[in-house]
Amino acid sequence: MKILVGVLLTMWVGAMALADAPPARVVASGGERAAETLKQLERDWAAAQAAGDSDKVGRIVADDWTGVMGEGRKMTKLQLLEEVRSSKHEAMSVEFGPMDVKILGDVAVVQGSEVETGHGEEIWMDVFANRDGKWVAVRSQSARIGTISRPRWPI
Repeated sequence: MKILVGVLLTMWVGAMALADAPPARVVASGGERAAETLKQLERDWAAAQAAGDSDKVGRIVADDWTGVMGEGRKMTKLQLLEEVRSSKHEAMSVEFGPMDVKILGDVAVVQGSEVETGHGEEIWMDVFANRDGKWVAVRSQSARIGTISRPRWPI
């Protein structure tokens, strides 16, 4: 009986400690505003690449960023900026499909699709971190899917 009382008392103390713990933060304060900020960062990133503006791309992408491009090639921030500077991202137009944003505290995931002139359609996912109050891309992955009929991602 003493063992049963001890187990129940331990469980009760643990439950009380959990009840007093603050809830896990899933969406940062101002979640809708942050989601719109992240979508605009995606549009700004595409526009900067199309314009060959490596300085702007450099402000959006964190120093420790890595990405896996649509053709399967891994790239660092330095390699991305070199491509932007050398016009390997020739002037292109980008038409975005819908974007979905999931904010988990100081980390956010943005998924979407786009059609780039001369490159076809891609689906992509970017991971952002809120560092010192500023969202920066830390990881990216995209996949070329060619020409598909609408609707585009999300399906």
